[in-house]
Amino acid sequence: MPVPAERPLAMLAPENSAGPQGGRTRVYSHSFRDAHPINFGKRSPRKMAVHGVDVSRWQGDINWAKLRSQGANFAYIKATDGGDHLDPMFKKNWRRANEAGLKRGAYHFFYWCRTAGEQADWFIRNVPRDPTALPHVIDVEWNGESSCKRRPSRERVLEKMQVFMDKLERHYGQRPIIYTAPDFYRDNLQGAFPNHPFWLRSVAAHPSKVYPGRKWVFWQYSGSGLSHGVEGRIDLNVFNGSEEDWHNWVAARSS
Repeated sequence: MPVPAERPLAMLAPENSAGPQGGRTRVYSHSFRDAHPINFGKRSPRKMAVHGVDVSRWQGDINWAKLRSQGANFAYIKATDGGDHLDPMFKKNWRRANEAGLKRGAYHFFYWCRTAGEQADWFIRNVPRDPTALPHVIDVEWNGESSCKRRPSRERVLEKMQVFMDKLERHYGQRPIIYTAPDFYRDNLQGAFPNHPFWLRSVAAHPSKVYPGRKWVFWQYSGSGLSHGVEGRIDLNVFNGSEEDWHNWVAARSS
């Protein structure tokens, strides 16, 4: 089955999306704190317009309305690992984030010890096909805490990722976003997937220094965020663009 063509990141929004009836949601300024703040200099993520979070079971029972008012305009929610694990908070977080007015997407933690097809099927089985959702995410990284210690060759990594992403794109009608960290990117992803959107982890420097030449949509700039509505720490992220860019990007992905 052919894969739908990629849409540009900044596709213009339909004219009727300019007001509340058109589906636009209010963008809240961030009020997050950080247990370990980093000075990013002139290119600080705090100067950017649209902030968000990513969450999993480890954030416990979240007050989504309060978290949104603190500046979480979007949320990526942990859904699945491998081919048989569902985050026990996924369904609750998925429903409540939407009720609180956040734009949300789901992410899958990829296991190198399971086939890509099995993992895609598991994700599809557990994550609803919602036309208002953000593009879903494949989280690819080396994780020393995982029971899967396998580190395939670069060629094999890219092959498995392609199988998984193609299957999700056919099912959801949106090209998945690739989340990754510096070491995994260095080993496998430099120069790869030029037409896929990226979400980059970079907690000590601007992504342009850590991932030179790579275009990105989201930047995870902290793993030690603090916010009302969540007990403990939370990952903080920012969208690469202005508030208007955000509305246009979301509109281009909603059917």
